[in-house]
Amino acid sequence: MSAKKKSAPPAAKTLFRRDENGYTNLKKGEERKLEAYCREYIDFLSAAKTEREAHDLAVAEAEAKGFQNLDALRAEGKPLEPGTKVYRSCRGKTLFLAVIGKHALADGLHIVGGHTDSPRLDAKPNPLYEDGEIALLDTHYYGGIKKYQWVALPLALHGVVAKPGGETVTVSIGEDPADPVFVITDLLPHLGKDQAEKKLSEGISGEGLNVLLGSRPASDADKDVKEKVKYQILALLNARYGITEEDFASAELEIVPAGPARELGLDRSMILGYGHDDRICAYAGLRGLLDLDEVPDYTGIVLLCDKEEIGSVGATGMDSVFFENSVAELLALADTAQPELVLRRCLERSRMLSADVNVLHDPNYPDVSSPNNAAKLNRGVVIAKYTGARGKSGSSDASAEFMAEIRRVFDAAGVAWQMGELGKVDQGGGGTIAMFLARYGMDVVDCGVGLFSMHAPWEVAGKLDTYMMYKAYRAFFADAR
Repeated sequence: MSAKKKSAPPAAKTLFRRDENGYTNLKKGEERKLEAYCREYIDFLSAAKTEREAHDLAVAEAEAKGFQNLDALRAEGKPLEPGTKVYRSCRGKTLFLAVIGKHALADGLHIVGGHTDSPRLDAKPNPLYEDGEIALLDTHYYGGIKKYQWVALPLALHGVVAKPGGETVTVSIGEDPADPVFVITDLLPHLGKDQAEKKLSEGISGEGLNVLLGSRPASDADKDVKEKVKYQILALLNARYGITEEDFASAELEIVPAGPARELGLDRSMILGYGHDDRICAYAGLRGLLDLDEVPDYTGIVLLCDKEEIGSVGATGMDSVFFENSVAELLALADTAQPELVLRRCLERSRMLSADVNVLHDPNYPDVSSPNNAAKLNRGVVIAKYTGARGKSGSSDASAEFMAEIRRVFDAAGVAWQMGELGKVDQGGGGTIAMFLARYGMDVVDCGVGLFSMHAPWEVAGKLDTYMMYKAYRAFFADAR
């Protein structure tokens, strides 16, 4: 019997983990695609300052690509066929999109799920008041913010006002160059001795985040009106939007940083914008599905969720059954026998990329990074096997087998990727929507873009990483396993 030929040992380079700047491996002509995609993303990020705006822009892009309303198809009784493109909305905030694949739904789905809500300030139910002859808006912060970052910053007002008669008025002030902006005042350093001695988290209080709206008293107010500045603000809002003070009770008004996203750096290699977390991943998932060239083998799903920043709760959060109900609607249109059993099989056999951002190693704050497990700018997509806090609390912790599958998919598509953790052990932590999908028994892993200044009013992302996220999600949808 002949001796077996020994295989050659791997090249020395392959023995080590990848650690290269992604720009060094871009294919010829790919930088042009990178720049084009980032320009489109910057436009989206600048326009989508709230989850409602992100939802509406996503629906418009989907419909332009031939997506149809799933509920309308159900009413018409139209069957689903491979290549059919559908979407389903939950209260104008959360969005489910699907491209029906060649395999039966029972064989599982390829899911990319991100969120479109971001940390911000929300107007309270009774927000408008006058003090010291100035008009102010009382707010309650939403999500994890550093309160001191929100003072002395140009702010805009976005949202909707719903009236009892059924009309919904859209509000947007502070984005058009002709618009005024708003601000939360800060204390001057000359009088800030006591403030400076407080802990950073206490220097600005939550109740102190009151937005300055105006200071000019109404000249036409009745003499019995004591709060003439507040009256003037109400008169201006009524003239522009037809709303009254009582309408604040049925309003959702969000205060966000004013102004568009911008290119960052002399080399224009980064993007500075509000809401990268997590519209950067949500948009990449949307575009990855919309830009598929062929009918995928497995049905591709994109989830653009609300309420992630406060625990994914409520009707529009990932902890609701909206996703499960939407998959059930797909099965109903496919005329599936034993729909409840097939639904369970479908979900259990699915695979998901939890599309959420991660942290980058920041040379300004090296003490919080885990040296060998910190993601770096321009190294590509960040794959996080687990997130959570301290002892991985709140994490779904992806399996080794699924990690290998994702490596295969990304390598085959030329996606630059890296492994990363959310800082040092016991330094802090955070969660994503991964655990809400993992409960169905499906394979899930977190996969997103690394950021500087996460949860700040203005966050930083690298263009290369932004583009690689799009490539990664698109490859995942196209994968035939």
